[in-house]
Amino acid sequence: MSHNTFGHLFRVTTWGESHGPALGCVVDGCPPGIRFTRAEVQAELDKRRPGQSRFVTQRREPDEVKILSGFILDDDGETMITTGTPVSMLIENVDQRSKDYGEIARQYRPGHADYTYDIKYGLRDYRGGGRSSARETAARVAAGALARKVVPGMIVRGALVSMGEKSIDRANWNWNFVGDAENPFFTPDPASVAVFAAYLDGIRKAGSSVGAVIEI
Repeated sequence: MSHNTFGHLFRVTTWGESHGPALGCVVDGCPPGIRFTRAEVQAELDKRRPGQSRFVTQRREPDEVKILSGFILDDDGETMITTGTPVSMLIENVDQRSKDYGEIARQYRPGHADYTYDIKYGLRDYRGGGRSSARETAARVAAGALARKVVPGMIVRGALVSMGEKSIDRANWNWNFVGDAENPFFTPDPASVAVFAAYLDGIRKAGSSVGAVIEI
């Protein structure tokens, strides 16, 4: 359970649970003098915010980030300048309804980490998956927004290339379409949106779920 820290020179430790009061990260090793704003970090978090389409979790979270340490404010009152000390960021959980998960306290969910956690550690946090919830990725996104400022010349991007039995047509690959407002799947193939939508609707009606493959 100790593997919550990633990186060496730029080291990120995430903390918090899906249904705790908050989650967040501590970034250690960020060079001093990096200029950034809370709005820039928030913009990245807004991209992964839940509840934006019927195909994702309907949990309503604003994911408003608070930056607590590791910076001094510039004269404009908005721009933060890193000091080289640990940068701590916090995201409160405001839509935490643990009672929604009462049924899975007595049964495992296929495709989730419920069984794995129980067997490996002898206990599990059934309230939305605890640390194994996808909600934990919010803190990684916040840290990643800061990392982008450290290496501004590097472009990191990803796209969904398959979902269950359905795959994109790579001949249609269009990076510009990945972030399109009409693209709830972040797929690079415009023609695949309707295919994925119909497929996933059928899966949901059957009370099941499928995995996906992301290329970075």
